[in-house]
Amino acid sequence: MEDSQSEVDIAQRIRCILSDVDGVLTDGRLIMDANGVESKAFYVRDGLAIKLWQRAGFAFGLLTSRTSSIVVRRADELGIAHVRQGAKVKLPVAREVMQAMGVIPEQVCYIGDDLPDIPVMKAVGLGVAVADAADEARQVARWVTQAGGGRGAVRETVRRLMRLKGCWEPMFANDTE
Repeated sequence: MEDSQSEVDIAQRIRCILSDVDGVLTDGRLIMDANGVESKAFYVRDGLAIKLWQRAGFAFGLLTSRTSSIVVRRADELGIAHVRQGAKVKLPVAREVMQAMGVIPEQVCYIGDDLPDIPVMKAVGLGVAVADAADEARQVARWVTQAGGGRGAVRETVRRLMRLKGCWEPMFANDTE
């Protein structure tokens, strides 16, 4: 990404956000009970931001190397149609999702936190790392959030993009009367 591009120029091109799950939509901890039943904690404000992003006419997708029924359930709750689990090598899967969504890499923001996310972060129009991401991911990211994974990083990214596009505040104009 050229440094001469303004944040507004970058944001104007973004039509789709792809996000990792563990460490981005969650805090990265894997919690399993004695029977091996897994649970995850999702931050409710991230979920609202995803819904607002989609309501504004933009696409959102999930791309994760793990496989969990919890991810499918959360995606269903949020109306996320594009979910790819078990993606050990993420870039080819991300390209497939982009094609299915009808977007080119320059129109995509990818939010990640760890080494498997780096190739996708480098290949898209806007690579974002959460505050508590691996050093290597933060080094290649165009933006690094102030919030950590599972603690509002997705909300922060959505809000920043939509503000730069001029469509964050209008989402609430009718709700305040």
